Amino acid sequence: MGQVLHGCATTTYAVRAAIQRSKASLKELAAQYGLNHKTVTKWRKRAFVHDAPMGPRTARSTVLTDLEEAIVVAFRKHTLLPLDDCLYSLQATIPHLTRSSLHRCLKRHGISRLPEVSGDKPARQPFKRYPIGYFHIDITAVRTEEGQLSLFVAVDRTSKFAFAQLHQAANVTTAAAFLEALIKAVPYAIHTVLTDNGVQFCDMPHLRSGPTARFRQHRFDRVCHQHGIKHRLTKPHHPWTNGQAERMNRTLKKATVRRYHYETHRQLKDHLAAFLDAYNFARRLKALRGLTPYEHICNAWADEPHRFRYDPTHLTSGPNSFTPMINH
Repeated sequence: MGQVLHGCATTTYAVRAAIQRSKASLKELAAQYGLNHKTVTKWRKRAFVHDAPMGPRTARSTVLTDLEEAIVVAFRKHTLLPLDDCLYSLQATIPHLTRSSLHRCLKRHGISRLPEVSGDKPARQPFKRYPIGYFHIDITAVRTEEGQLSLFVAVDRTSKFAFAQLHQAANVTTAAAFLEALIKAVPYAIHTVLTDNGVQFCDMPHLRSGPTARFRQHRFDRVCHQHGIKHRLTKPHHPWTNGQAERMNRTLKKATVRRYHYETHRQLKDHLAAFLDAYNFARRLKALRGLTPYEHICNAWADEPHRFRYDPTHLTSGPNSFTPMINH
């Protein structure tokens, strides 16, 4: 865990470093680590332990000549036509030009995307500003060698404070428990949560108006009611409405399961906890004008102390403190 290796690699960084430090013969090292003697020789000669870059040193086309590439680049820069229009126009001059080779050529020269012109796209509508305590919640699946886990993720719309838990299953019980844990972990009052229409968070749309649903109330809604939290739902089949949680899902996966291999659930939990600590306490965000989520929370504490249950400065990460960012 914690290493990015080539798909066909037979050694780890530790084994490579041990080979380079060892004074034993090549035959002894090959037998000790179960490797081919050529592999041992290769790593003995190298001064580094990471995989060497493969492929050509300079990128060039196997379809187009240098002159044809120059024609393509000049035509694109002069006309600013889309990819397909460039293809149709240039095929009369370069008959063997294909769409894929044209795209690769433009990408090599950094002109695969046309400059945006005002009026091409509708202006983005910014999120409506809310006081601190508006959380987006979502669920996604992650996997280790031991099996699949459900990752519950919550992110504050205003402070960008992130909280996550790993559970064996995604059901009504774990969703309610996650909300309870989120309320305890956050130093300020949560006034609104936004979720999708999953059965973990609400009843099915055609059952919500029935007498049973209105009488018993969904378990997640009961937790919201107990703590004075307003529960909002996204529009069905519109996942982008909960975009902040979706983006945090992608961020967490990119930093963990999409980059590393985990033999156990414990390895994933520990790495996820470390990443969340770094994100909340050290990562400066453009959306917060260069502040970290923790710094933004402290500023909110100074401006609106009535929204807080306790002083957030006590959450400073250190050797003698514990921040419950993730369930262990």
